[in-house]
Amino acid sequence: MRIGINTRNLIPNKMEGFGHYTFEIVSRLISAHPEHEFILFYDRQIDPPFNFGSNAYEVVVSPPTRHPILHLIWFEIKLPRALKKHKIDLFFSPDGYCSLRSKVPQVAVIHDINFEHNPKDLPKLVSFYLRYCFPKFAKKAKHIITVSEYSKSDIHQHYKIKPEVITVISNSSNKAFKQISLPEQAIVKAKLTQGLDYFLFVGSLHPRKNIQRLIQAFEIVAAENKDILLVIVGAKMWRTSKLIIPSSLDKRVIFTGHLPLEELTAITGSALALAYVPYFEGFGIPLVEAMKCGLPILAANTTSLPEVAGNAAIYCNPFNTLEIAEGMKKLLTDKSLREELSQVGLKRAELFSWDSSAEKVWQILENTIAGK
Repeated sequence: MRIGINTRNLIPNKMEGFGHYTFEIVSRLISAHPEHEFILFYDRQIDPPFNFGSNAYEVVVSPPTRHPILHLIWFEIKLPRALKKHKIDLFFSPDGYCSLRSKVPQVAVIHDINFEHNPKDLPKLVSFYLRYCFPKFAKKAKHIITVSEYSKSDIHQHYKIKPEVITVISNSSNKAFKQISLPEQAIVKAKLTQGLDYFLFVGSLHPRKNIQRLIQAFEIVAAENKDILLVIVGAKMWRTSKLIIPSSLDKRVIFTGHLPLEELTAITGSALALAYVPYFEGFGIPLVEAMKCGLPILAANTTSLPEVAGNAAIYCNPFNTLEIAEGMKKLLTDKSLREELSQVGLKRAELFSWDSSAEKVWQILENTIAGK
């Protein structure tokens, strides 16, 4: 069987959510099934290339998809030709995009449809493109994979897709995330925060991540405690420049930008707690990363987040700055609560496994080929 995969989000040293998901799932599919051929479709030359195995072949299909018009050219003109040329039996798309013109059976991973609920979070053209195309993608796909029961219900209700066509397969986190020793934590904090404790946020700096309210809440907390910082890890996205940092937080909010895995795991494992309060999330991989590191969590009480974090977190209304601040204060001052959440989180993290998720994805691909 020849399986084509949309790997355009696999960009070395620049991977965000879709890229990490693609890498974790696709690398396991290729390794576990040497009897099949995997054709990886990129939209640009990759340097250095990923070494997935002798049964994986890289194909570059131009142009790079950096604009909705280029998306249309790639998916509706160039990709159908490439799928036909390489005699693809099934196309797997980890970021949800399908080719509407191709007759090849397709399985799409639609992580969430935030753009349907919060269209103003995106540039107008991007927002229009997603809201126009994704209902069509959802109907085109032979099967849809999503990452939470919340997203499944949302896709079902919004796009009128039959529930039996949608399968929930959870995300996980890189195995490098784990508890680290107190001496190791001290080294990280000495370098990052001059030895001070810090709340951590991890994620792309996108409006839905609610970072402005997180900063406003931290300002309240910081006014009462001079020995706590807020560290924000993630790449800039749309409207990041509009973030307002109060002068009172000068040098107390640290933006690291995108970090390589080794640094990210060290900074995650050394934090006092994860403060993760997006107002919309399809899953929230940083929650699993935090749980695997034994971090207590403050999470928003919306969308999929309670489903993922369970009783390993305390929750707040992401639209209420005072409530976010109260949650941060509670974690800052209650050591026994932090220890309890840490232990619960370590146990809950065992529920999430990329190995298990990849096996389930493979079953969907196999059933789709078989017409089940």
